[in-house]
Amino acid sequence: MSIELRVPQLPESVSDATILSWHKQPGEHVNQDETLVDLETDKVVLEVPAPESGTLTVIHFKEGDTVQAEDLLGVLEAGAGSAGTEEQPQAPAAAESEPAALSPAVRRLVKESGIDPQTIKGSGKHGRIVKSDVEAAIAARDAQSTSEKRAKPAPPSTPASAVAGGRVEERVPMTRLRKRVAERLVEAQQTAAMLTTFNEVNLQAVSELRVRYRDEFEKRHNVRLGFMSFFVKASVEALKQYPIINATVDGDDILYHGYFDIGIAVSSPRGLVVPIMRDADQLSFAAIEQRIKDFGIKAKDGSLSYDDLTGGTFSITNGGVFGSMLSTPILNPPQSAILGMHSIQQRPVAEKGEIVIRPVMYLALTYDHRIIDGRDAVQFLVTIKQLLEDPSRLLLEI
Repeated sequence: MSIELRVPQLPESVSDATILSWHKQPGEHVNQDETLVDLETDKVVLEVPAPESGTLTVIHFKEGDTVQAEDLLGVLEAGAGSAGTEEQPQAPAAAESEPAALSPAVRRLVKESGIDPQTIKGSGKHGRIVKSDVEAAIAARDAQSTSEKRAKPAPPSTPASAVAGGRVEERVPMTRLRKRVAERLVEAQQTAAMLTTFNEVNLQAVSELRVRYRDEFEKRHNVRLGFMSFFVKASVEALKQYPIINATVDGDDILYHGYFDIGIAVSSPRGLVVPIMRDADQLSFAAIEQRIKDFGIKAKDGSLSYDDLTGGTFSITNGGVFGSMLSTPILNPPQSAILGMHSIQQRPVAEKGEIVIRPVMYLALTYDHRIIDGRDAVQFLVTIKQLLEDPSRLLLEI
């Protein structure tokens, strides 16, 4: 029986997708639920599984082609190839184990590098192979190759005239995600009246709390106590006091949101993504840290869903993890404000008439001046500063 393989319904606001990679070619056997093809959208990678076991007979689109919902990807002949499978029982088992264990991002890296995933020991949950495992295997292979080349006599070199003075250029197409990010950044600059205000925060009190309770917190909740949960909590309390920061422009109206869905900017192999922490006001410190940890793992594995990336009323980005001292973050439309965190530096601070050294971070708040006045933006950032410099206010919600 022939089964048509069609592009699934795409998420709302996504009009098309790109064929990222085929995992099977015509004539190859495929098992039920085994991934046949990866489709890249503006935000996520969608896996299209085989509805039944059989043989892939026809492919209508090649890698790099653009497709829309319900387009015919190919044809699967259900049940075909089963006899060949019985004659060689070990071959399908090896073939089916690879796609099931690898995320789209990892599969892509494996394919590009030519590494055999069967030779890689996974460090992820249940032995799953993650991106860092593949990168380590590539590094080990390259190191071994370099050693072997040094041990062997060098072959005759290419004439100097063929390589000397050459300036290499490489043209690489943007990924769907990178193109979408570029579009949204330009959109933000063209449609919003962006302005940035700055302040600094003394993180001595937060640092002391983390040192005092870090081990007990991690033992009880099985997640480390980072700085981000304090910033999320402080942002939510400040948003409650200044609801205009949590609002958006909707035509000629201002839409106030009675909930707090915080976007957390995360770097992924495909580019910057901003998964949404929904109802952040209802989450504990441990729940916030666990959500952030999960976002990082999903971003690394390329397994963030479309729901993870849609919505949001306010965002936080942390350039400090890369060493940034100060920056002006760009709005994430249609949101009206974004908080930028930066690296923590030991700086001299005046306290009670004395100069002391304290861990200090510069904060930046970029906001849409169309609906947010400078007074509200400045006081919002000052509120975050006050809450972080006296964390007990977070517990008392004052």
